[in-house]
Amino acid sequence: MISVEGLRKSIRNGSRTVDILKGLDFTVPQGQFAAVMGSSGSGKSTLLGLLAGLDTPTAGNVFLNGTAISYFPEDKLAQVRGKTIGFVFQSYQLIPTLTALENVLLPHELNADSRENGLARARELLENVGLGDRMDHYPVQLSGGEQQRVALARAFILRPPIVLADEPTGNLDTTNGAHVLELLLNLNRTEGTTLVLVTHDPVLASYADRRIVLRDGLIIADEMNPNPAGAPPEAALAEG
Repeated sequence: MISVEGLRKSIRNGSRTVDILKGLDFTVPQGQFAAVMGSSGSGKSTLLGLLAGLDTPTAGNVFLNGTAISYFPEDKLAQVRGKTIGFVFQSYQLIPTLTALENVLLPHELNADSRENGLARARELLENVGLGDRMDHYPVQLSGGEQQRVALARAFILRPPIVLADEPTGNLDTTNGAHVLELLLNLNRTEGTTLVLVTHDPVLASYADRRIVLRDGLIIADEMNPNPAGAPPEAALAEG
């Protein structure tokens, strides 16, 4: 589903060039949950942006379902993102003037699909994340955990084959973080998506099928997890 070949990213900083990613190669098959780990500055968020087509690599390419996307024009990239990728951000990225239901429905409307079908799907997802009674609330009326649950529902509204998550529990306390993680994993299983999650938390990564570890722009470990964590996320995160 996702393939990366010779991926490099460099930026100019005054008179010198800073190499953020130094030639990455890996493949994430359909349905796999891969955790990308590394300390701050390792290149993991840059990698996620390149996988999403939000940035252009210095060299190499990203393939989504066999299609090379890295050098598409922006209008074509927007189409790919709209139909192929769901996003979950650490900072929620909800639109403050829209209700929870309207935020979830927004990707559906941007793709000009049937509003009636979209409403049914959005309501179902909000029910699934425990916000059936909060659909008409605005983000300011929701807690951080509730806002992230709205963001989860929005990420899955179009049934994307790929979901990319950037530290989705990073702004939450232990209890809310555990709840959001459990909902993300449940949605991922039921929807059958390929999930790539960026995290620095080894406890969160213990739920992944696979761990890809970056350091200084290089992959230093890429290993399957033979026994993904099976304990309830809240208990495991509390121990962590």
